[in-house]
Amino acid sequence: MSNEIRIFCPATIANVSCGFDVLGLALDAVGDEMVIRKTKEKGIKITKLEGQNLPMETLNNVAGVAGLALLAESDYQGGFEIEIYKKIKAGSGIGSSAASSTGAVWAMNELLGKPFSSLELVQFAMEGERLASGVAHADNVAPAIYGGFTLVRSYAPLDIIKIHTPSELYATVIHPQIEVKTADSRKILKTSIELKDGIKQWGNVGGLIAGLYTEDYDLIGRSLEDHIVEPIRSILIPGFDKLKSESLKAGALGCSISGSGPSVFTLSRGEKTALKVADSMRKVYNNFGIDFDIHVSKINLEGIKQL
Repeated sequence: MSNEIRIFCPATIANVSCGFDVLGLALDAVGDEMVIRKTKEKGIKITKLEGQNLPMETLNNVAGVAGLALLAESDYQGGFEIEIYKKIKAGSGIGSSAASSTGAVWAMNELLGKPFSSLELVQFAMEGERLASGVAHADNVAPAIYGGFTLVRSYAPLDIIKIHTPSELYATVIHPQIEVKTADSRKILKTSIELKDGIKQWGNVGGLIAGLYTEDYDLIGRSLEDHIVEPIRSILIPGFDKLKSESLKAGALGCSISGSGPSVFTLSRGEKTALKVADSMRKVYNNFGIDFDIHVSKINLEGIKQL
């Protein structure tokens, strides 16, 4: 059995408009790389971290904390060294902390002969999310591990369902170069909602999942509406309303905030439309004087993979 593994950890879109903290999807076009190796010395050590200015101390790094959660449940008497090559910017809203958390536990599990299930790996990775945001949410880590779309049906007990992905579905993501910390973005949310808003949201979650399974792109588009979180968080994102209106004009099925922002995502039918949407987003942001990245990606059905 190998003592070292190099992996790709995908970026992810959480919430997917109507599914706050329960829906997520994995991307193909952007992600981190990590190298994890076994050591005789117990514990976890972050030996290299390139691409972002993040803490390397084990207890202050999401990969270290997630890895320690796995080790605590393992019979393994040794430890691990972790190298992290960040391609996903911290605070981008496309699962930077989730990539590191899931990459660590997925790779460790591979090197140990896969003693833990995918569901258990999600639970370990959620501890990294707890460190990053103050809340152990699973809507980013689940699709990173399972691939495709995932639904967190329940948190207590944890119950995750992988959802069918239509073959022509593409995501376009624009990442404005401003930072919105997940912990800060959660603080501005309301702790209660009106029943009428909840009814709209539940209908959209059900409609989106039905649309994904039946490959009904019109139904997917009608269901990509967020009546609860988007109206509050969108004020943190310059030009959000214009981005949304222009994306829909360009043919996107729907447009909303990726995770806690500032990234904004759309879903489209086909790569041609997704690229057209990217052009429309680019034109909007060229007028704002803010640097940005744009990613056009198929949905990643595999999740984390060995390189």
